[in-house]
Amino acid sequence: MAAFAAHYSPAGTAILLRSGSGRRAFPTRVSCSVAAAAHNKTVVIGVAADSGCGKSTFMRRLTSVLGGVPDEPPNPDSNTLVGDTATVLCLDDYRSLDRAARKARGLTALDPRANDLDLMYEQVRALKGGRAVDKPVYNHVTGLLGPPERVAPPRILLVAGLHPMYDERVRDLLDLSIYLDISYEVKLAWKIRRDMAESGHSLESIKARIAARKPDFDAYIDPQKQYADAVIEVLPTQLIPGDDDGKVPRVRLIMKEGVRHFAPVYLFDEGSTISWVPCGRKLSCSYPGIKFAYGFGTYFGHEQVSVLEMDGRFDKLDELIYVETHLSNLSAKFYGEVTQQMLTHADLPGSNNGTGLFQTIVGLKIRELCEHIVAMTADDAVEV
Repeated sequence: MAAFAAHYSPAGTAILLRSGSGRRAFPTRVSCSVAAAAHNKTVVIGVAADSGCGKSTFMRRLTSVLGGVPDEPPNPDSNTLVGDTATVLCLDDYRSLDRAARKARGLTALDPRANDLDLMYEQVRALKGGRAVDKPVYNHVTGLLGPPERVAPPRILLVAGLHPMYDERVRDLLDLSIYLDISYEVKLAWKIRRDMAESGHSLESIKARIAARKPDFDAYIDPQKQYADAVIEVLPTQLIPGDDDGKVPRVRLIMKEGVRHFAPVYLFDEGSTISWVPCGRKLSCSYPGIKFAYGFGTYFGHEQVSVLEMDGRFDKLDELIYVETHLSNLSAKFYGEVTQQMLTHADLPGSNNGTGLFQTIVGLKIRELCEHIVAMTADDAVEV
């Protein structure tokens, strides 16, 4: 299938797509917010990505599905977002060296030696166990370490940053892990548009900063995707030959099979290999059009991953319902919920392409996973 040609990571690991099957359904949902509060169960989700790769946008989509948290912390010195259901823990706060100290030692923030991974593990474990912590605070403006803040155990803890899956001890605490994998070409295009528009940086300086970070990214950040249960991969489009400006992305949702409480999404027919061009009377899309694909393969040696791919952009978001009706295992609570969420956040980056679509779908899957875990906790409590 042409849409699923072999893809190689920087480390040389291939994804080879083949047909296959083998999923299972899960039981009826239980209210995560009510049951979790009753049984003091914190579900922990890890989200890893390099800086400038869409973690903040993903957090907004995700927390909207989970019940919403403020867009900004109530305390201007804090990086922690706290809502009724979920708390977003910014792992930048676990930097052990301030900006000046990192510069003096020749370290980037991507280097684990510039971060207190022991404290991160201890505090994530404490929060998962229902205990409040006094978490450090990193000031992104000054580059200094500030006084700690008290964080209470939430129903859902989202740990987002550079290293949520780097430490095996922390990985073992995660109920689900997500990696946002932005290809070098798309990352460069995004940073050029953002930094040149917002900060007035030159093209040469932007490329130099990316190049300076790349060795540490390759060594410490990128390898974490092999541990992720789901990967949202953003690549240059294949619909426009030679195009790499990132405006028309090709996005792949790679989902491991057999992950507990996570049934992968599929297109049309579960277990099939599909290539679908939906443009026409039911879906408006301008040049270069839209193409979907769905299939199976391996990822970093893990047997059975399913891959859903979208290449191209939507013209009219309200017509997304047409695509939504052809997707199954979405974990939506009502017909059209994916489209509704996309319309609600139409102003966010990626809302007209696969990044927004797949981030929204993953949000629904995380909500369902939480509800399954809480239901099991409730059943265990009743049996006792």
